[in-house]
Amino acid sequence: MPAVETRNLTRRFGDVVALDRVSVTIRQGEFFSLLGPSGCGKTTLLRIIAGLDAADAGELLLDGAPVGDLPAHRRPVNTVFQSYALFPHLDVHDNVAFGLRMKKVPAPEIKRRVERIMDLVEITPLAKRRTSQLSGGQKQRVALARAIVNEPKVLLLDEPLAALDLKLRKQLQLELLDLQRRLAITFVYVTHDQEEALVLSDRIAVMRDGRIEQMGGARELYEKPRTRFVSQFLGSCTLLDATLDSTRGDSFTANTSLGRLEVAGPAPNQPRFTLAIRPEKIRLSTQAAHEPEPANTVTARIEQRIYVGSESHYHLRAGSQSLRAEAMNSQAGPAPFDQGDSVLAHLPSAALIVLDD
Repeated sequence: MPAVETRNLTRRFGDVVALDRVSVTIRQGEFFSLLGPSGCGKTTLLRIIAGLDAADAGELLLDGAPVGDLPAHRRPVNTVFQSYALFPHLDVHDNVAFGLRMKKVPAPEIKRRVERIMDLVEITPLAKRRTSQLSGGQKQRVALARAIVNEPKVLLLDEPLAALDLKLRKQLQLELLDLQRRLAITFVYVTHDQEEALVLSDRIAVMRDGRIEQMGGARELYEKPRTRFVSQFLGSCTLLDATLDSTRGDSFTANTSLGRLEVAGPAPNQPRFTLAIRPEKIRLSTQAAHEPEPANTVTARIEQRIYVGSESHYHLRAGSQSLRAEAMNSQAGPAPFDQGDSVLAHLPSAALIVLDD
């Protein structure tokens, strides 16, 4: 039985369609992320699942049972908000225990469950502190503990790491993933951070204008995006307008602004289409005399080189076409390429992606 299932959910705010017939099935024990820009509908969908908002049309099921008319406090879900929403007048222990006390759970059971969860998220030494005495990362752990202690079947997380600095965010991403695996609870996670979604998720739904643009595993979405929007929102891509030149077996050639390119895979059904390639797939090399250039190799000039520590990002120009490439800074000494250099850019045929739009 799916943990969460939506069938043609629609939500309007005046003339704005926040959700447009959204259907999705989330499996038991899955870490499922809703990814998209601001205003795409991901938080609206989360709020409807939580019972904090109501759909105008469609159906919502939790554990196979319709819950559209069920109030929030009777649904088997809990929510962790971006603001954490902790009670400033309570210490950490009482914040975690609050939900259980509202449900009138017996005191010995509250003590056992609160102590277990506080140990699990490593906040036991903070039990007597007020929330004003906590760091951002500690508040995030308290909010998680308060939600988990109620033993929900589904945990909803609305950008819970967005307010943290980069280093702490990366640390807590791994802790959150490990926690989800140990608890075996279904997590539904809202984020606009592409890297965060790739790191955490079993599956991702990329949303745009109230609809799911594409859904699948992290690797599938990154390596095989179907549309321009997904290719450029989930990472970055160079896009090439192309026309079909010829086909042969399991590959074809396309005419582009870079010339004729060989593309691995079946030819598209339409004569005009778009090719995409990820920047890390483009291989840069110096021009070597008397050596034959491999197929799909073009001469380009480096317009800008951006050093980002472990990598260098290159903005290239090949005729009228701009390209983006990335390379690891794995060698000691000066970088092999710099701004103004002329280089060879190789676009492997297997790395070229045919988009639907």
